[in-house]
Amino acid sequence: MAEEGEDFGFSLEKPVEEGDTYEVEIIGEGKEGDGVAKVKNFVVFVPEANEGEKVKIEISEVRARSAVGKVLE
Repeated sequence: MAEEGEDFGFSLEKPVEEGDTYEVEIIGEGKEGDGVAKVKNFVVFVPEANEGEKVKIEISEVRARSAVGKVLE
């Protein structure tokens, strides 16, 4: 049984918040065809972005283990 404060290899605290903006490089492609980037080692899915692109994004949704960012024009 886990003891209070035990480290399971992940943090419940998320390093991004809705509305944050970042310059990211798309490093891969997700199952649904979305671009994949990382911010502070946290996965961010970026619809309409392609691998190899460098884009400015705004975080639009934060999930338990990932986030979604939209490309800013």
